[in-house]
Amino acid sequence: MQLRSIAAHQTEIEGADGTVVLYSYSTPVAAFVPGRGALCTTTKYSQTTARDINAAVQRWGATRVDVGQAEIDKLAGGVA
Repeated sequence: MQLRSIAAHQTEIEGADGTVVLYSYSTPVAAFVPGRGALCTTTKYSQTTARDINAAVQRWGATRVDVGQAEIDKLAGGVA
């Protein structure tokens, strides 16, 4: 597991399988899953969090797939 601070309120955690979970403050909001793309929560948070998610999708160079928050939470539990 690798922890990366992206900005003051953004953190990424990368698991051994290559899954990367983006946290905005302490909430997981998106994940890059090899073979699936960038899974992004459909839950609406702040405009700042929306920008952070979009920036992560670009950084990951992946196709965006919108999913429910429960799926992001499940992925975050598997990486931590």
